[in-house]
Parts: sequence; C-alpha cells; structure tokens
Amino acid sequence: MSLWILWWNAIRSLRPAFTRLQTFLWFATAVAGFTVRTEQLGVTSIVRALNLDPRRYNALRDYFHSSAVKLDQLTALWTSLVLRLLPQALRVNGRYVLVGDGIKIPKCGRKMPAVKLLHQQSASNTKPDYITGHSLQAVSLLVQAASSVFAVPLAARIHEGVVWSNRDRRTLLDKMISLIGITDVDQPFYFVADAYYGAQKIIAGLLKQNNHLVTRVRSNAVAYTAYQHRGPRKRGAPRKYGKKLKVKSLLNDPSAFQKANSPVYGENKLTIQYRVRDLLWRPAGRIVRFVAVIHPTRGSLLLMCTDTSLDAIDIIRLYGLRFKIELSFKQAVHQIGAFAYHFWMFDMKARRRNDGNQHLHRASPKYRDDVKRKLHAYHVFIQTGLICQGLLQYLSVAHPRLVWASFGSWLRTVRPGIPPSELVVATALRQRLPELLLDTPKDHIFTKFLAKRADTNKMQGFQLAA
Repeated sequence: MSLWILWWNAIRSLRPAFTRLQTFLWFATAVAGFTVRTEQLGVTSIVRALNLDPRRYNALRDYFHSSAVKLDQLTALWTSLVLRLLPQALRVNGRYVLVGDGIKIPKCGRKMPAVKLLHQQSASNTKPDYITGHSLQAVSLLVQAASSVFAVPLAARIHEGVVWSNRDRRTLLDKMISLIGITDVDQPFYFVADAYYGAQKIIAGLLKQNNHLVTRVRSNAVAYTAYQHRGPRKRGAPRKYGKKLKVKSLLNDPSAFQKANSPVYGENKLTIQYRVRDLLWRPAGRIVRFVAVIHPTRGSLLLMCTDTSLDAIDIIRLYGLRFKIELSFKQAVHQIGAFAYHFWMFDMKARRRNDGNQHLHRASPKYRDDVKRKLHAYHVFIQTGLICQGLLQYLSVAHPRLVWASFGSWLRTVRPGIPPSELVVATALRQRLPELLLDTPKDHIFTKFLAKRADTNKMQGFQLAA
C-alpha cells in the first residue's frame, strides 16, 4: 500500500468537520500542498507544488476564510484521530501526557489584525527583545516512538492582540484552559508546562476534569505544612494552613536528598539528587508534591505536581520531556510553514508600529466581522499545517520501512531506533506524488478533484517526467 493511500485513509476521517464536500477536498489539497512544497510563500507555494491552475488560487485562498470549516470540531476530530492512529501515545500512571507552551511569530501589522508589540524572553542573543507579531498558545500530545519521544501538535490559537469587549477579563491562562477543552481529550492526562502556567486558574481548570499539572515553580514560591489541631475545636471554619516555608529551602538540607540515575530524555550514566515533600500550596488549595532536584550540570530545579501519587522520578522525567514541544515548534516553523500565512485585511484601520492590543468594542459590526473572518483564516491555516505535521509523524511511526523505501534520496546518518523525521517523510511523499496522480483509480474522489483543477499544460510534462 502506498504512502498516499495511507495518508488519504487517515485524513478522510476529518470529513465531518466540513459542511460541504468541496471545502473538505480543498482542505485535503491544502494539506497535500503543505506536505510536498519546498518553499513557504503562503497559498502561492501550494499552487506551484501541486501544479494547480493559477486560476484556482482564489478558490484555495477562499477555503481558509470559509465558514464551512468548523474549526473547533476539526480540532476535536484531529485529536481523536491522533489517539486512534498512534496507540504508542505516552502514558504515565495510566494517563496521557499533554504539553503546552506559547510561541511568538513575527508579523507586519499594517494590514494584519491581532499583531502587537511582544516581548521575548530568551537566553539566545539572536532573538531581539521586542518584536511585532502574533502571540499563540499551543497544545501537543507526547508519543513514544521506538527509543524516542516526540510531540504531535493538536491545536494552536492566537490568544493576544484583539480585545472584543471591555468587560472581557480572561487571561492567557483562561485561554489555555479553553484550548485544552477544545482538543477534547476524553481520557485523564497530565499537562506539562513551564512556570508561567503554575497558577490557580490552570490548576483549578485541570482538577475540575480530573487532570493534573506538572510544572516548575518559581524560586520565590511558598508552601505550608498541614495545620495540626490541638485541644477542643472552636467555632468557625477549621484552620487549614500551618507553618509557612519557602519551597527553595528544600535545597538547603543535603542529607535529605536521594540519588538516582537521571530519567531525563537523552541523559545516560548521569546521577542526580532529588528530595520529595508534600505540602499545601495556596494556588492549588490542596496538598501537592514538590520535588527539589540537583542536576550535576544544569543546577537546581524546583518541580511541582498536583498528583501526590506520582513518583518523583516520573515527575522529573515528564518535565524533562517538556522541551519536545519546542522541537515541534521548530518543525512547524521551518519544515511545514504552519505559521507562514499572508492574509491581509484591506479595510484594516491604520495602526502605529508598536501598538498593543486592538480594542474593538466600539468598532462597527461589519469591521468586527471582518476581523473575525481574518482571524478564522489564520487559525484554519495554522490548524491545516499542524494536521500536515501530525500526519507526517504518523507515517514515520507507523510505517517507517515504507517511508525509507519511498525516500529516493540520501542521508549521511540514519540513526537506528529513531523514526524518520518530518523532512524524510515529506521527501518520500513528494517522490511518490506521481503515483497518487497516475496509479490511483480515475474515480478516486481526491485525485479526480486534483486532476480537474490541474494546469493541463504543466501536467503533460509532469506525466512524461513521471
């Protein structure tokens, strides 16, 4: 069975998210274009990669703006498809592992809504302190593949830049909980995130659905021992919090630490020291598990998990896998081009270069609708790119031998036990694209759709080359 047939069998499960069949076929065309293109020049590069008739450019662009795309339903169906296609999804203590983080994408805001001045915190000198662009939050699922682990993207949304109502008090934390809810993971999971998400809103939102948080805590965090009641009870609510202590003080007693081999991904024959303490934490309103870690090369670290039944070594291991979403971002930016959208809003009101949020509670209904339509196009473009990336990862994990047999190129180093990268799978699909167009039955709905919209002049030469 060819890679493209496997690809089609997977993507057709997403059909219910589109109210019209033609919109779904344009979606499949866009995903195929993301897969085989070698440049990231927006919709134009998809037209070139698939040899589409240039007159189809507007139709493809209109797909991203179409109201026939039910974005939240598409996200939930994609999550369900990932869990079905990848039974290798990492489980710890019987729970899935989700990873969340934010990403800032540089954009010019003259004709693009939701662009604002953003601050970047990074140890890299190559990143400027301030950029103008879109601020997004994303959620991914960790999957075990042979001897490696990678993050399959589930969803990403622009969560800053536009304020629809002056009564809206939602923060990025509220929007992250909403994004997790959109993915609609139907089984309990651990959510792994950095210290920014170690807050009451995230914890309460997760615990409400029987999920748990694994995060790093700030160095100035404080916790409490449980209060021990003595003597007769008095009127009123019983006292809950006892002695206050700084979480950082857990690092002060070397004799209380245990030694163990490092469970962090990629670290072998390395010994770490750790200490566990269950304490009351006000943001959680309950007893949580703190783990103080001393790493021989990375220094000290303070971790927290709201699940007190989770072993300390597993907590360290899970937080060590948080960086996998950073690698997923790298692939989405450089290989897939999931954030390389160039949709301008012609009637957008002029804004200064370094403006902040765009407040629309006094704008006209038409202007607000135009902004919503453009943001919808951005989100559909991003979700299409993430689905493309996830399908490449699925083929890499489930059919590595078929991928290498179809690769048709050369790599200096092929690491045993490591699945093919997104680049390798995309190259293999690009090599096998003629098979999709020539060997698939003529009545196949997708190939029939592509053939009808192809540039016949270029397609004749393409068939001869194949």
